[in-house]
Amino acid sequence: MTPYRRLIVLLAGLYGVAGVGLAAAAAHAVPDASLATAASFLMIGAAALAGCAALAAAGGRRWSFADIGAGLIALGTLLFSGAIATRVLLDTVLFPMAAPTGGTMLMIGWAVLGLAAFERTRSPA
Repeated sequence: MTPYRRLIVLLAGLYGVAGVGLAAAAAHAVPDASLATAASFLMIGAAALAGCAALAAAGGRRWSFADIGAGLIALGTLLFSGAIATRVLLDTVLFPMAAPTGGTMLMIGWAVLGLAAFERTRSPA
């Protein structure tokens, strides 16, 4: 596994932990639907990142559209969920347009991931 894919898997684990933590906060400490949305996106992003890393590794290529999609999904999830969580929990704005920028990156990342369906894979030796 490449160092980049190891980072993607690490981020998947961290996003999963953060998602469960935000879901618990939304259910018990700060009942806010926006916080629950941020938690859901983190957990979906976590699963997507793990899947992207597995798909890219299974293809046997050094780089894949799945790798590029993973990077965009990772950054988009961080911006989108981070902007929402920062607003709800800290009552501050991460930076103007952080959530829409993250959402746009997520959409592009999912589209790029879809391009991995058209990549050729290496034949097993």
